[in-house]
Amino acid sequence: MRREGSAIGGFVPFSSLDWPGQLAAVVFIKGCPWRCDYCHNPHLQSRKTIPVVHIESQNAQGSLDWDRILEFLDARKTLLDGVVFTGGEPFTEPNLEEMIGQVLHKGFKVAVHTAGMYPSKLERSLESLSWVGLDIKTKAENYDSLTHRSGSAEPVRKTLEKLLKSDVSFECRTTWSPQWLSESDLIDLAQDLSAQGVRKYAIQRFRSLAHRSVGHELSEQSLRILDSLFEQFTYR
Repeated sequence: MRREGSAIGGFVPFSSLDWPGQLAAVVFIKGCPWRCDYCHNPHLQSRKTIPVVHIESQNAQGSLDWDRILEFLDARKTLLDGVVFTGGEPFTEPNLEEMIGQVLHKGFKVAVHTAGMYPSKLERSLESLSWVGLDIKTKAENYDSLTHRSGSAEPVRKTLEKLLKSDVSFECRTTWSPQWLSESDLIDLAQDLSAQGVRKYAIQRFRSLAHRSVGHELSEQSLRILDSLFEQFTYR
């Protein structure tokens, strides 16, 4: 059936990068209330109908059709491990719980990428999720200046708290550039996450909108410290 109101901004049929150790299809959800200056997908910030990217199928209104994605999944049951919902921010999608249920019904596992702004919505979905990638953007006191939204750090704290109490596998990750986070502040952030019980942490090099690395690299000393703090540390 045609799903009115769903805002699907893109679809990648095969990815080995978005869910560690899994081959997954990736569904991009339009909509994010934050306005981070370095946003990797600014075209997905609005939920309004705009031209979609990574198109597998598209309807006349410029929105990706969810039923077509489900049809694609039916044909890939032996080739894919699961489906990742990302964005934008996937929890802006009012139909997300039902969409997750439909994917699970087809025998796939489900993961989400989230910035942590909707802890209650995440909590309702935890039993259905196999993995979560949680963006930790900066130190708590710097969140508002980075997201251009007041009070943005508190829901992230609550989201991390819920993940730590759950049995769901998750990774915290920070997109890093000295433009908004010094190496010493990054180490402080990582030490705080480690002290809270985070076991898997990834640092993602900031890339420009042309998806190129801007050339900033962490020092070997910082990398050694970061690696010592977690059971699994990735620098990518």
